[in-house]
Amino acid sequence: MGWISSILGTDKSDDPLGKLDPKLREFLEKESPVKYTPTEPATFTTPPHSQTQSNTNTSPAASEQQGSSVVPRQSLYQDGRYADLWKTYRPLADIEAETASDHDKLMSVLESFKARKEAIAKAALENCSELQEEWINCMKHGSWEDQLQMCRHQVRRFEKCYTMQSRFLRALGYGSVPGRSMVVEEDIQMHADALYGRLVDHEAAVEKAKAEGLPIPVFEPAVPKTKPNMVIPREELQQQWKEQLEKLPEEERALEEAALRGDLQAKSEVADKVQQIWDTQKEERKKRQAEGNSTFGDYVSSLFGKGGK
Repeated sequence: MGWISSILGTDKSDDPLGKLDPKLREFLEKESPVKYTPTEPATFTTPPHSQTQSNTNTSPAASEQQGSSVVPRQSLYQDGRYADLWKTYRPLADIEAETASDHDKLMSVLESFKARKEAIAKAALENCSELQEEWINCMKHGSWEDQLQMCRHQVRRFEKCYTMQSRFLRALGYGSVPGRSMVVEEDIQMHADALYGRLVDHEAAVEKAKAEGLPIPVFEPAVPKTKPNMVIPREELQQQWKEQLEKLPEEERALEEAALRGDLQAKSEVADKVQQIWDTQKEERKKRQAEGNSTFGDYVSSLFGKGGK
């Protein structure tokens, strides 16, 4: 009944043929082309000293292999796999920067500045999507009174959200650094949405305080303050800002001023990049003139004073 113990799992023998009839086993061993020999479990222990020595001997090699298998962040396998395939890898941005002409570099800088406005508008619409949906639903399925007034209350709420969200995004520097990680941009967008939520709660608290005759709470938006390395506007520009801010309600002036400073900082960074490109052109033009390889474009540029002679 050896098969019963094998089914129930009570047979602890390592030889599966141990329970066979001796004659049957002799016949199988004689007729089988492969000789079966029962295996015995090998029990041995490695001395602790040898294990420590082997670990000591292999650790420098492993650390050297780990240090040599460095892969760029673009690789999906940061453990060092396919490191030999990544040895000659160069980011596409670096290759395009080397092969791009001066005109392409200028256009890239200007296009990134224009793209910032589009990115701010898109992010503000995303943050105000619920109010936009409320406006659309009002136009389609709203009450007759709201539709008779063209859903003006819903439109005002959406326009206010869009305006304030845009100011928060501009003040926080959304899209001001080309090539910045999208994770950082999304964090800025969520922070702007959170600030607008605080503003809405503050307005509700103000209305409640007025109705109950309590002191009106003061809202302090967490917008970036002026940093030492930020661009200081000229006196004429400050006068323009002052005239522009006087047209706004007092509670919106601080946020609008922070947004204007953010725009000025972004424009200044674009101007610095353009100036760097012009300085590079100037150095290359001087080098060609010293080598006697001036081109017609160099002559025209020197006439118009672009980048200096």
